[in-house]
Amino acid sequence: MDGMERAKELLSHRRLALVGVSRDQKDFTRMVLRELAQRGYDPVPVNPAAAGTDLDGRRAVARVADASPPVEGAIFFTAPGKTAAAVEEALSAGVRRLWLHRGGGPGASSPEALAACRAAGVEPVTDLCPYMALPRAGFFHRLHGLFRGHRH
Repeated sequence: MDGMERAKELLSHRRLALVGVSRDQKDFTRMVLRELAQRGYDPVPVNPAAAGTDLDGRRAVARVADASPPVEGAIFFTAPGKTAAAVEEALSAGVRRLWLHRGGGPGASSPEALAACRAAGVEPVTDLCPYMALPRAGFFHRLHGLFRGHRH
């Protein structure tokens, strides 16, 4: 299964943790949170600094394991240096569908996070932004995906 196929498989599940969602309403992570909610997903914002607060109508939790009911997958928007610990926490909570976001910058992936995934037998989605895999996401996002070599 290639990256786009893994992304679409993960997006076939509706209850997803968004790890590293910002408290800033204008941040890209908040746009993804709102977009998924508008498309009928049940996104759970994960941010220890925002736990217990409302982010765009969603109650934030500190850790993936704190989501109740449990999530079916997790998309990581964390800084690369924090991703491995967040991935290990999600894996220990039983979450096996993982996406290490990458937009215009370096993204969430790190060698340590990838090693944690490999050790658990998980092949994460990498090198993609969720907008690249969502149907009808708009021309810019499809073009961005094509530049990365991904076909929708």
